[in-house]
Amino acid sequence: MLEGDTFKNIRVYWLAFVVYWGIFLFGYDNGIAGGVVSQPYFEAHFGLVSSDGTIDEAKDTQVSSNVVSVLQAGAFFGALGSAPISAWLGRQWTLVAFTAVFSVGAVLATVAGGSRGIGYIYAGRVVSGVGIGGISAVAPAYVSECSPKDVRGRTTGIFQVMVASGVMVSYFVNLGVGLHLANSEMVWRIPFGLQLVPAGLMCLGLLTIKESPRWLASKGRVQEALEILAYFRKERPDSPVVQYEMAEIEAAIREEEEDRKGLGLREAFFGTGNFIRFVIAFVLFVFQQWSGQNSVGYYAPQIFSSIGFTGVTNSLLASGIYGVVKVLATIVFVFLCVESLGRKISFIISAIGMGTMFFIVGAILKTHPVGNIQAGQQPPPASEAMAAMLYIFVCFYSVGWGPLPWVYVSDIFPTRTRHYGLAVASGTQWLFNFVVSKITPTLLADLGYKIFFMFGAINIGGMFTFSLLLPETKGRSLEEMDIIFGAVSFEAREAFIEKQKQELHRDVPDNSILATSADQKV
Repeated sequence: MLEGDTFKNIRVYWLAFVVYWGIFLFGYDNGIAGGVVSQPYFEAHFGLVSSDGTIDEAKDTQVSSNVVSVLQAGAFFGALGSAPISAWLGRQWTLVAFTAVFSVGAVLATVAGGSRGIGYIYAGRVVSGVGIGGISAVAPAYVSECSPKDVRGRTTGIFQVMVASGVMVSYFVNLGVGLHLANSEMVWRIPFGLQLVPAGLMCLGLLTIKESPRWLASKGRVQEALEILAYFRKERPDSPVVQYEMAEIEAAIREEEEDRKGLGLREAFFGTGNFIRFVIAFVLFVFQQWSGQNSVGYYAPQIFSSIGFTGVTNSLLASGIYGVVKVLATIVFVFLCVESLGRKISFIISAIGMGTMFFIVGAILKTHPVGNIQAGQQPPPASEAMAAMLYIFVCFYSVGWGPLPWVYVSDIFPTRTRHYGLAVASGTQWLFNFVVSKITPTLLADLGYKIFFMFGAINIGGMFTFSLLLPETKGRSLEEMDIIFGAVSFEAREAFIEKQKQELHRDVPDNSILATSADQKV
């Protein structure tokens, strides 16, 4: 399934690999905090232990939710601010800027401790969040705009592979420092400091890739866009395939310029066929955040402790296995299934499967409540069964509602409004990410087993129903989305494409010169 396009689209895959190091940071930064704040030395150092040696539950819950959630608060503003910056600077240099911002935050969180109190961690997480939010909004748009339609779902879906990989690595980093450096400031300095490694790799990698041809075309730099499009497709600029795709891009941009000239943001959001796309983006990410995955993912040690995996080692090891299962399931789906199953059926299967697993976990926890299990003791069979259901749950998450919202939202917006669409989607994701991460410790303490029933009802009652209403986008070009959402008719688009093809031929009188230039660059 991969052999036919791997080498043909190797430059697109390389771009996705480089850009998505920022998405690895997205996953790592989200996964690391829950494990850090559960470390006994962290709790003692930052005053979460009472004078009698017991954990101050109220304070511990507050600090845990703060450390996890302030990242999302910063990311919300970074995501919204990314749209005008990306429109002005382009996708490539916007990512460089946000990676630099993220690195400043990582340094602040790393140096906390001693006379530098927990405020440094809060500040570092907020600043890192601004960087992560911007990256999460720009990266999928960048990859989508550079990918041909037959592999766009796969390349955009790598987003979730990198998120899952970042989360998995964060679990094992926490486990490692918990086992070998448990009684030192390294329990937070190593996890937070390691973030600078993928950030540095991303900055270096960004210097090896090229700007989005669709963004260049939207700025009137058509010749440059044509050459870069040919570079990504490993074709000559005068290739019929490249010429048609470039004509399609130009047609979509010219239509928008002519129909919406001078109408600005209002028309971008409320123009024909646009508003429903923003509604879809908003609802997709609201449901994704309330699917239950983030509550399990961010607070995995606490969640696994609640179902009987007591002790730091047991809970972190169970969390690590959860991370491995998530990565493997996501890889299988993104590379083997996303372009064959389609978006809609994957959303449906995912929602039903996740809801069913949560109802089973809730039922087992109600009928077999966790007793007084000593730290490090072998979990009872009921706890192992619940853990297995959570592992199956994350498989269902990884074949639909994990990777696909980013793929789908990257699919549906036209070039001129894609950065706004991704910014709204990313801002929604981070806003509700913040809400969920902030209240999960309280929900877990107050609801007990009922929290799993709540998430199960959201999955089946809300997410399954919404999936039935979505149009399929598999195998359709980005420019065809205007036809799907009624912004332009099929006949009008074809006429405009033919017109642009003729103009391109007039603009490129000597194709042999361009071909020679492209061959030299290859």
